[in-house]
Amino acid sequence: MKVLVANLGSTSFKYRLFDLDTEQQLAQGGVERIGAAESACESRTQRGQTQSTLPVPDHGVAVQWCLEQLTHPETGCLESVSEVSAIGFKAVHGGLKSGVFLVDEDLLQEMQRVAVVAPAHNPPYIRAMRQLGQTCGPIPLVAAFETDFHRTIPLERKIYGIPQDWTERLGVQRWGFHGASHRYIAGRIAQLMGRDDLKVISCHLGGSSSLCAIDHGRSVGTTMGMSPQTGLPQNNRVGDFDPFALPLLMEQTGQSLSEVLSTLSSQGGLLGISGVSGDMRDLRQAAANGHANAKLALDFFAAEVRRLFGGLVIELGPPDAVVFTGGIGQNDWQLRQEITRGLSWLGLRLNDSVNAEVRTEGRIDSGEGCQIWVVPTNEELVVARQVKSLLESR
Repeated sequence: MKVLVANLGSTSFKYRLFDLDTEQQLAQGGVERIGAAESACESRTQRGQTQSTLPVPDHGVAVQWCLEQLTHPETGCLESVSEVSAIGFKAVHGGLKSGVFLVDEDLLQEMQRVAVVAPAHNPPYIRAMRQLGQTCGPIPLVAAFETDFHRTIPLERKIYGIPQDWTERLGVQRWGFHGASHRYIAGRIAQLMGRDDLKVISCHLGGSSSLCAIDHGRSVGTTMGMSPQTGLPQNNRVGDFDPFALPLLMEQTGQSLSEVLSTLSSQGGLLGISGVSGDMRDLRQAAANGHANAKLALDFFAAEVRRLFGGLVIELGPPDAVVFTGGIGQNDWQLRQEITRGLSWLGLRLNDSVNAEVRTEGRIDSGEGCQIWVVPTNEELVVARQVKSLLESR
C-alpha cells in the first residue's frame, strides 16, 4: 500500500510518499510560494531529483504537479497514479471530530466551525481538501488530526473552568496538538529503550512547540490547549496569555478584537519579545552580539519550557526519559542545556560534550538516572500508518 502524506501551509505544500508494506519512504518534495507568479517546486525519489519554477495558483495544482513527478518516466517512482491508495493530511484541528476520518462535507464543516481558533492551519487545509476532492478522482482523502493522540488525557486535565455546556456542546477544552510527533516519539523511545511501560516527557520544540507527558505510550498531559496559539511561546504566536487583557488592549490600541488576535498570533511569541526574529538561530546570533531583547526572548522561552515541564512531571511522576525533537529540540544544544540546568535532583544529568555534538538520534545524558535523548521526529510516517489502518478497517 502506497500513501501520499500532505503537510500544508497557507502558501506551501510538502509531501512524502511511503510504501507501507515496508515503511520505506519512496519520495519527498514540495511547492513553495503557491499563488505567486513563480512557485518553487522540488521532487526527490531514489531515481532522481527535479526542480523547477512555474506558476502554481493553488494547492490542487500543486498536488497535480506532485503526482506528475511521481509518475515521471525518468525520475518518478510510480508506474501510475492508481498506485496511490490514499492522500493523508496531517490535519490540525477537527473540533469535535478528533481521530482519523475520510474527508467529506460534514468533516469540512466542523473544521470550518473551529477555524477561528486555528486560523493559520484550518483554512488552507479546507481549501486544499475541497480542491483535491474535485481533482483527484477516486483517490481517498484522509484527515489524521493532531488532537487524536491526546484523547487519553484524563478529563480533569482537559477542561477549563467554564460553563459545562461550552465544554460539551462547543468543544471548548484543552485539545493539544503535535500529536503525530509525540506519538512517533512514544513509539521510537520504547524501541530504543526496549520497554513499553515508560514515563516520558516529549519536548517538541520548533517554530511551533509543545511538551507532552507520555505514560505507557499514551498521552496523559500536554501544554497546548484549545488552540495552537497556547502553551509555550511560539516563533510568532503568543503562547499562554490572560484573556482579560484583551479589553485593555482593544481600548488602549484602538484595535478591534480580530486585529488584536491577529497581532498576538503573528507578531507575538519570540518575535514579539525580541523585535528581531522568531527564529532561534537569529536570536542566538543577535544575543551573542549584545541584543538585550533577543537574549530576553531566549531566556523567556527556556523558562517557560521549564515551568510547563515541571507541571507535567508532577502529573506523570519522575520520568524514565526526556526526549528532545523538532527543529529547535534537535539542533539547539544550548537550549537543551538551559532546560535541564539544575535538575539533577530529578535525575537529569547531561553529558555536556556529547550534548554539544548530537544533531541526529542519540543519547545525551551522563549515564546516570533519567535517560535524555535527541530523536528526529517523523510525523508523516505516523500519518501514513494511521491512513493505512483506516483503509484496512474499511
